[in-house]
Amino acid sequence: MVRFSKGKLPKQVVREWPEIFGDVEVSAIPVQYLKSINVTFKDGKKWEVRMKPSRKNVSSKELEATINEMFVHYKDAIKNVDFRLDVSKVKADISTRTKKFIKKNK
Repeated sequence: MVRFSKGKLPKQVVREWPEIFGDVEVSAIPVQYLKSINVTFKDGKKWEVRMKPSRKNVSSKELEATINEMFVHYKDAIKNVDFRLDVSKVKADISTRTKKFIKKNK
């Protein structure tokens, strides 16, 4: 999980599935649902950290630790961090889990 200050999801995410995402407040995001992390530094530099699957077997915990380490290392230089969600993956996983839950409880 990548943790950050609580807040509403961005409007473009809510538009994808308003009946679900409309009232959600987020304080952490599992790394497998991140599409990218856009970091803007105080000196104007910008990094886009793409979260596409690697050919190497890197666990979610290792990836999370690396991201958190980056934030700790550059915390004084960072102006803004923008997390981009893979909304399609979130939507698919929620739908699948909901169907399984409903089917089990009939």
